[in-house]
Amino acid sequence: MIIQLQQGIPADLKENILQQIKAVGFKGNEVLTQEGHYIVGIGKKDFDIRTLGQLPGVADIHRVSDEYKLISRKWKVEPTRIDLGDGVVIGEGQFSIMAGPCSIESEKQIELVVQHLVENNVKIMRGGVFKPRSSPYAFRGLGLEGLQMFHSICRANGIKIITEVMQVSQIDDMMDYVDVFQVGARNSQNFNLLDSLGEAQKPVLLKRGISGTLEELLQAAEYIFSNGNEKIMLCERGIRSYENAYRNVLDLNAVPVLKAKTHLPVIVDPSHGIGLRDYVEEMSLAAVMAGADGVIYETHQKPEEAFSDGQQTVNFKESERLIRRMRQAYALRESF
Repeated sequence: MIIQLQQGIPADLKENILQQIKAVGFKGNEVLTQEGHYIVGIGKKDFDIRTLGQLPGVADIHRVSDEYKLISRKWKVEPTRIDLGDGVVIGEGQFSIMAGPCSIESEKQIELVVQHLVENNVKIMRGGVFKPRSSPYAFRGLGLEGLQMFHSICRANGIKIITEVMQVSQIDDMMDYVDVFQVGARNSQNFNLLDSLGEAQKPVLLKRGISGTLEELLQAAEYIFSNGNEKIMLCERGIRSYENAYRNVLDLNAVPVLKAKTHLPVIVDPSHGIGLRDYVEEMSLAAVMAGADGVIYETHQKPEEAFSDGQQTVNFKESERLIRRMRQAYALRESF
């Protein structure tokens, strides 16, 4: 169960609630976030929750049977919307587009991508400065110096930044330069990192693991929320299979299922999902019609010269067409 406490609850009332939870055979876990103050009660004993709901200091109470509690739509029916400031909001009611290169490569590259985004009214740029690569000899990013350059150019043009964090020690150094921390597929069950991002209070885009189930993705999100951060987006980016005609299987089944199970925004990454630039547009449009709250994809001025993932990256002309068609598809979806 989830007990939502009244704001500014006195310590004695909170302690009484915790004692009453214990008295009915449950363990109370206190969670304080940017948005609210909660107690997550864990136990199996059947009892009338109204006995707790009427206690002084309790604002609301819900029985949640899911293993993940705080991110469950059984508790919070209204969808979460994440405000990045300057009118940039992610969540139901609008469609968010996030685009940029796989890796940040140079000042000139950032300027060209930013110009492309501004011309197409895209407010969020993706780009990696710390890159987890399968080969230790591949380009692994420009690091903090690259992030600072990335931040400076984007801020001057009103663009928000999403970039990947790979380990706990990077969070503090990156904090002032990012708007959204991305947790990549390889780190989707790095629980130390998830705990720390819960404490960081900055929005997080959490990608599904390479072979991860939806249950595992949701439990990973619960780690972040239970450590104090409600600003979470879930990202379907494809899962590994035996098929070798494309990079991954983009599981668009996940979109409506996640939307039914959780109040968090659901984003789709078609670039990693299929791994072939010729099909990114089709899969992006399919993601829109499946109900995604946004799409994050890779674009570069010359994909064939990109330092990483050029085979799945669209050029600016293709990106411009993709943006236009996704907005048309979203308008059509909303008219149904």
